[in-house]
Amino acid sequence: MFMSMVAKSSEVPTLEAPMLVTHILGDCPSCKDKDCFGNVSVQNDHVLRGCLRCKHKTTFWLPEIRKKVLYLDQFFFSGAFRGGDTRFVEAADRVKQAAHLQLLVAPYSSIHEDETHQWRGYKDFNNVDLLAFIKEVSRGSEFHPDYAVETTQVTKAWSAFLKGEPAEYVLESDDAIEGALDEWDDYYRIDVGGYYKDVELTRSLKGQAVDGLINLFDQWRVSTQTFEQDVALEMLAGAKNYLDTYIIMVNRIAQGDVNALLDSPIVTQVIEQMLHWLPKDQPLDQRLKRCAEFFKSEHFQQVPNLWISARMYATLKAMVKRGAYANPEEARKRLSGVFEDIKHISLYAPYCNAFFMDQPMADLVRQPGIDLQGRYGVRVFSLNNLAQFFEWIDELEYGMSDDHKSGIEAAYPERSKPIR
Repeated sequence: MFMSMVAKSSEVPTLEAPMLVTHILGDCPSCKDKDCFGNVSVQNDHVLRGCLRCKHKTTFWLPEIRKKVLYLDQFFFSGAFRGGDTRFVEAADRVKQAAHLQLLVAPYSSIHEDETHQWRGYKDFNNVDLLAFIKEVSRGSEFHPDYAVETTQVTKAWSAFLKGEPAEYVLESDDAIEGALDEWDDYYRIDVGGYYKDVELTRSLKGQAVDGLINLFDQWRVSTQTFEQDVALEMLAGAKNYLDTYIIMVNRIAQGDVNALLDSPIVTQVIEQMLHWLPKDQPLDQRLKRCAEFFKSEHFQQVPNLWISARMYATLKAMVKRGAYANPEEARKRLSGVFEDIKHISLYAPYCNAFFMDQPMADLVRQPGIDLQGRYGVRVFSLNNLAQFFEWIDELEYGMSDDHKSGIEAAYPERSKPIR
């Protein structure tokens, strides 16, 4: 079928100027000039071919593909970027090759950007920018910003609550991932740079948060609350944060603080979005009461990022109660990125087929109280099961159809490696 599609490549007469050919394939079948005809670009489901010297062009259609989604956390990228551990380097090479073969995407996220800018040497290592390296591995694929995914999840659950629909959350990839997943990559991507957060403030707040967490450990060790009670408290704290943050902003506005709309925490947008679903003529206190009813509902309990994060914190507390992280200094080192790790996992893992994370987090999400793979079907990989990660990529490569292989050779002739 694929070859019959190729045979029908269309020769389209045009008044346009000759094209910029990216990959020369040979002589032009129209003007017969030497070494001037080849691939111009890859456009979603086809290769556009043309001539450098005449107006001749053709379309080479590509087969349908289904890409897997792989999340690589900052731990993976930093290890591969430094290059000191060959395991990371090999894993990154395998990921880049599988992405080139159009088998997977490894999108980067706003959390990658935040963590990269917090590392003081991210622009100095071997004169290479870590964020540029992350984007190279991701081939330009990108998740929506963390706050956007969080807002989408909560407001989708809110909509289902108001309509009386089932509480089970319906995951959709476009809620979290920019653009269409299953399109062939073009030769070039446009990167819009710029980072506008206060890096020093973020770094300072991160350190304070980790210190605050570790200071809680003594209380956790003597706690008699059950795991289920700890999960419920985490969910309650999440709901309270949404409501309290919004109410603080409203009070600031009422007192004439013109900066309230500019510098209030971004989570205030969650309540703002929710209020749009309610009658405008209804008093604010009644609308907030309806929001509070939602926060007590099963719909809210099923919001993926809240479901996961509540159980990750509750599981961490259970581990501390069993004796983990007894040394405060060692705990501070091991948990220095715990908040970013939990945010990575809770927001993006449900949309992924696989997630490569550091070993402590991998151990955490495999605990019975979370069971990330059982809940959302995402494979969990770390250095502890690196061989299984390579086997997973091998399975993707071995599963390529002949049409898929032919498409690779047609679309990327200068970069193609022998396909097993």
